[in-house]
Amino acid sequence: MRAHLEATLIACEVFENGICSLLSALVPVDGQEAWAALPPNLRLWTDDARLLLRELPDASVDRLFLLFPDPWPKARHAKRRFVHPENLALLARVMKPGAEWRIASDDPTYQAWVREVMAGQTLFRGGEPATVRPDGWPPTRYEAKALRAGRQPLYWSFFRV
Repeated sequence: MRAHLEATLIACEVFENGICSLLSALVPVDGQEAWAALPPNLRLWTDDARLLLRELPDASVDRLFLLFPDPWPKARHAKRRFVHPENLALLARVMKPGAEWRIASDDPTYQAWVREVMAGQTLFRGGEPATVRPDGWPPTRYEAKALRAGRQPLYWSFFRV
């Protein structure tokens, strides 16, 4: 975040523990005012990311990350997955032409779902996923947990047509 002060970063996380973890990693424990310690280019969104996306202007996003989302593994919960045919037009609207959407998952059900959903659409182009985190991708604690457990993360880059 501090390495890319020219970019506005929006951290979207609906779960309170996720926001608390982020703030714990960013805010020093020396008693400094919490908000003063946050990178000036960081914004927090503590609700469903789809609500934020509906409010963003057209072609306003250069890069979007979806890193190790909840896989909602049961078939009856598939409609809750962020990678979903109903969300693609919304994402495409806010992303600039050529903008990158990075998706990482270690869950076989979600990996198969990403392949299926993205194969059946025309708004994004992309190829096979990488099996090693590409340069420039931030590590996550979910990725580390998956690797410790022997699960194989996949890393996709899709580009807005």
